[in-house]
Amino acid sequence: MTIPAILGLCLLAGVGWFVWDSLKIRESANDAMRAACDSRGMYFLDDTVALRSLKPVRNDEGRIVLRRVYEFEYSDTGHNRRQGSITLVADVVVALDVGLRRVAGQESLP
Repeated sequence: MTIPAILGLCLLAGVGWFVWDSLKIRESANDAMRAACDSRGMYFLDDTVALRSLKPVRNDEGRIVLRRVYEFEYSDTGHNRRQGSITLVADVVVALDVGLRRVAGQESLP
């Protein structure tokens, strides 16, 4: 095997790993959103998240990992659409934004 063939094979393997890992992380984000919406009594619309950004960051151990921010739509009444986001560093959910919801009997936020 020639050097360019070996490099091409390594590149192909790297791309394949990245795609497989991205699909696995996206499924984790979907599962986290389903659970979050169920626990809050909201509807996770379209049952999927969409990648908004992807960038390398350092985790708590100092290793470089990928930070993925996904957008999604949810509904708190069943008759509207609201935007939310979920952030994962490697495969750990570090932030979940579903906006502010008005609590019954509370006129204004502090």
